[in-house]
Amino acid sequence: MEERTTSFGELQGPTWVDRFGVWLSAHRVGRIVPDLNELDVADLGCGYKATFAMRVADDVRSVVVVDRSLSAELAEHPKVRAIEGGLPQAVTVVPSESFDLIMMMSVLEHLTEPDVMLAEVKRLLRPGGVAIVNVPTWLGKRFLEFSAFRLGLSPREEMDDHKRYYDPRDLWPLLIEAGFPPHGVKCRRHKFGLNTFAVCRLDPTGLGGSE
Repeated sequence: MEERTTSFGELQGPTWVDRFGVWLSAHRVGRIVPDLNELDVADLGCGYKATFAMRVADDVRSVVVVDRSLSAELAEHPKVRAIEGGLPQAVTVVPSESFDLIMMMSVLEHLTEPDVMLAEVKRLLRPGGVAIVNVPTWLGKRFLEFSAFRLGLSPREEMDDHKRYYDPRDLWPLLIEAGFPPHGVKCRRHKFGLNTFAVCRLDPTGLGGSE
């Protein structure tokens, strides 16, 4: 299969299923990190219009958005830095410990090197920071494919780009191998069991998972 060159939402706008999924994730993130003021945030695999990142851009100190292709409008916001390129390669130019909050929503399932990507997330996160990873489960695979190929409510090309699916027992070991401390990782089912939602915290001292 050829490597994709476009970002989610570039060729067609999100469906109501996609928008509902974004709303659920945004609501969950808001509960975990209720105060975004003065935080440096990264949204990795943000989609063409970086919908979630732009919702919080006015409230944070800065936000970096990364995807294969990005709307030119994103860079017009004074707090936004837009980086175009594939993951994980695109973030290797970003200095270590750059962010207080890293979000990677429905991205890892598209990558051929998930272990390398998660190691980069750990590298980029500051002591005391939080990384949030959302991925579809194996149950979610059935729903997503039914929605895409039978109902036409989800982009077919997105489903065909999936490399794997992650239940909590699949994702948790990868997060630990990436360097996150076991006591700082909470990995649970989300969105009616269709997704796995992981919250990964680093100790403020830099101990417990630091290299």
